Amino acid sequence: MAAVTRHFCRSGVLTGRFQIQCLDGGRAGPCHFRLLPPYDIPLVGVVRMTSSARALSLSVSTPPASLLHPRELVVVAMDWRPDEEGLQQVLQLLKDSQSPDTATQRVVQDKLKHLNQYPDFNNYLIFVLTRLKSEDEPTRSLSGLILKNNVKAHYQSFPQPVSEFIKQECLNSIGDSSSLIRATIGILITTIASKGELQTWPELLPQLCNLLNSEDYNTCEGAFGALQKICEDSSELLDSDALNRPLNIMIPKFLQFFKHCSPKIRSHAIACVNQFITDRAQALMDNIDTFIEHLFALAVDEDPEVRKNVCRALVMLLEVRIDRLLPHMHSIIQYMLERTQDSDENVSLEACEFWLTLADQPICKDALANHLLQLIPILVNGMKYNEIDIILLKGDVEEDETVPDSEQDIKPRFHKSRTVTLQHEEDRAEGDDDADDEDDDDDTLSDWNLRKCSAAALDVLANVFREELLPHLLPLLKGLLFHPEWVIKESGILVLGAIAEGCMQGMVPYLPELIPHLIQCLSDKKALVRSIACWTLSRYAHWVVSQPPDLYLKPLMTELLKRILDSNKRVQEAACSAFATLEEEACTELVPYLSFILDTLVFAFGKYQHKNLLILYDAIGTLADSVGHHLNQPEYIQKLMPPLIQKWNELKDEDKDLFPLLECLSSIATALQSGFLPYCEPVYQRCVTLVQKTLAQAMMYSQHPDQYEAPDKDFMIVALDLLSGLAEGLGGHVEQLVARSNIMTLLFQCMQDIMPEVRQSSFALLGDLTKACFLHVKPCISEFMPILGTNLNPEFISVCNNATWAIGEICMQMGAEMQPYVPMVLNNLVEIINRPNTPKTLLENTAITIGRLGCVCPQEVAPMLQQFIRPWCTSLRNIRDNEEKDSAFRGICIMIGVNPGGVVQDFIFFCDAVASWVSPKDDLRDMFYKILHGFKEQVGEENWNQFSEQFPPLLKERLAAFYGV
Repeated sequence: MAAVTRHFCRSGVLTGRFQIQCLDGGRAGPCHFRLLPPYDIPLVGVVRMTSSARALSLSVSTPPASLLHPRELVVVAMDWRPDEEGLQQVLQLLKDSQSPDTATQRVVQDKLKHLNQYPDFNNYLIFVLTRLKSEDEPTRSLSGLILKNNVKAHYQSFPQPVSEFIKQECLNSIGDSSSLIRATIGILITTIASKGELQTWPELLPQLCNLLNSEDYNTCEGAFGALQKICEDSSELLDSDALNRPLNIMIPKFLQFFKHCSPKIRSHAIACVNQFITDRAQALMDNIDTFIEHLFALAVDEDPEVRKNVCRALVMLLEVRIDRLLPHMHSIIQYMLERTQDSDENVSLEACEFWLTLADQPICKDALANHLLQLIPILVNGMKYNEIDIILLKGDVEEDETVPDSEQDIKPRFHKSRTVTLQHEEDRAEGDDDADDEDDDDDTLSDWNLRKCSAAALDVLANVFREELLPHLLPLLKGLLFHPEWVIKESGILVLGAIAEGCMQGMVPYLPELIPHLIQCLSDKKALVRSIACWTLSRYAHWVVSQPPDLYLKPLMTELLKRILDSNKRVQEAACSAFATLEEEACTELVPYLSFILDTLVFAFGKYQHKNLLILYDAIGTLADSVGHHLNQPEYIQKLMPPLIQKWNELKDEDKDLFPLLECLSSIATALQSGFLPYCEPVYQRCVTLVQKTLAQAMMYSQHPDQYEAPDKDFMIVALDLLSGLAEGLGGHVEQLVARSNIMTLLFQCMQDIMPEVRQSSFALLGDLTKACFLHVKPCISEFMPILGTNLNPEFISVCNNATWAIGEICMQMGAEMQPYVPMVLNNLVEIINRPNTPKTLLENTAITIGRLGCVCPQEVAPMLQQFIRPWCTSLRNIRDNEEKDSAFRGICIMIGVNPGGVVQDFIFFCDAVASWVSPKDDLRDMFYKILHGFKEQVGEENWNQFSEQFPPLLKERLAAFYGV
């Protein structure tokens, strides 16, 4: 780049002549310069060449003392020029990197790694992107994208002259004549900005905003493209004091361009402002009326991208500034009705989001009531597959069961770590909704599209309007469901599924006719009709199960099992998922058909390709959860276990297909109980090995992150959960397995893992082992209890929940020996039970554990009774009678005996909690009786009567009937 020479410092002024050799022999322009290490002190000033002598002259006032002796000085030309040979090498590399050949790709990666050791390489990359116009656009763009990756990974280590050269080139070339190059430079600028450079590149935003005024379209568009990306990536920073709130200038500037003659510029301007709506940026809120006025003016813009951004803005404003839209709501709804039918699907999809968002607003019902007549047919029409969908879904391929799955077809699965919950009085657990299955009908078409958005909108509106929706829908439905054209018939079945949750009550009179029709559709000749029929029937499974089994359950189950063995993979998948939903609803109703069900599921093992095999595991695991111990019959075990164990043996320890199989086996072990004994040893050992391997890998990675990869801890989490399933299912039989392994040592490590999900599963296993074989847990209690105490942190709800539950189980085994550990946990538990907005499951487990602590160590816990008795009582009034509830209530009764004053103020809550029992054990009933009568005697008949007048009638009746008070 430039020759290095010596310079001399005298009397505080740096002077000297510098011989500069430019690599291309040409004339050097302005130069930045700096001292070489160890005196790497930047000097302020610019060096200029004299034209002929190529000599540099420079003066710097008051240099540091370190400059008073000759030092080496390097001069770097800002107008950098590449070495021709080096340039050709870089170009060849860029050409090679576009090759589809994997061997070539590997060589390219190695060369890139090598070249990245030279900061100069980045100069070559920016040079190809911005200056080398003789090259084709894809190569130039690729050069910029490689540079972007280097910036992402190594920008902090770029020498200052290199980063300055890149920044200067970006700003100089933002108006390139190629839109691809402009977009690439925009990406590069925002990547540099996101590396903390917005603060140290103060001229960036002013220059870009200034370039918007350029008469040259390319310059204006390039600058806007870069600004849009910066707004997307750094929206919070732009509205912060750290940068002196540049938005105050930028927002009014952007608004000026809403009326620009170029649609691309108009679109950029709206997209930039849109980035600040959801954060309610002050600069935008100050200009909100102008913004909305400008949006309305663009409502009928001819450019689809502009219309899309207008729709997106209105959807976001609906969430954050509905007050400003209310006066115009009728017109906005009319506009969105038109746009939802826009000929451009990107626009119609954006507009369709409006109905989804509006459904969440309290004004929805009033605002939309008069528009349903128009809206419903539009949404229904949007639910049809279009031609592109059908091509993407291979809708004309009916039989594909022998075609192997490609790996990208298989979505990553996420294991849901085990959380310990209690059974409630109501049959279905809260939160057990199927909101996430809206797109089960075509989830391999994973992109969000108009069909899915329309279906989701209809679903949420059905939940808002309930039966009021049906008069607008039913006349349409009849025509759709029996239509000769399969695409229309299929959309009708999807409509029926979408309204299932919201309109269930209103649909009941029609279901005796519709369910048989849907069951018939399961054998339609079109695979896409068969698969949607599976999904829709699963949405009505709750009603099907509530009818006499021979009417609908049996025919539905028979047909779904046939579809599980369909020759089309999409139908197999839909049928398996639908059958899993049916299993959850029907539970033990399926017991008479178990042999038939297992025959089908086992046959599917030999038939299914990779992706559906994973869904089959889920259907089998759900069956085990649903029928429980009824599965523990020799003939069923003989059918089910051999194919599962065969798959288990085929899979390697590092194969992620182990996850669903481990989950499935966990459910089976819990259901089969002693029936699982013949299979438990190899399964147990493998789980322990998986935990051990993962911990060892994590240790190596933490010590040598450059040499080892971070482990995938999901293997450990799923293994811990299966060990929990084994402990729960096998009970005392697991003791021998634990005795022959180092699981307690491994558990000690897992309980301290930094990943919350690992700790969550560890505490679940600890609780299950405590119940199954406490003799192996007891020696570790002094080490385990402090860890449990520190994890009583409701910031991690599920970790805290499982730690709380495990402490409760340990209490019941330790008895009075729990005493030294009470101070480690009690204050945290009392704090959790008094926290506002604590989830129900955590409240219940906390109440039970406090009760159990009081049961075994009443002297230590009772003094705090007044601090927790009210939330304690309200937390446990809804759970079913069971052992955990029993031990907790015994504890509370014992504590009231020790500290009766602690319950006086909240005695009505205790009465209510006692009345929630359906059939307490006799000795527990006696404890309740004594406390109730003791309190009545203490306050006297008259006071008791006044007190009991506050009781709701049902509570009064129950206490009188059961306890005579």
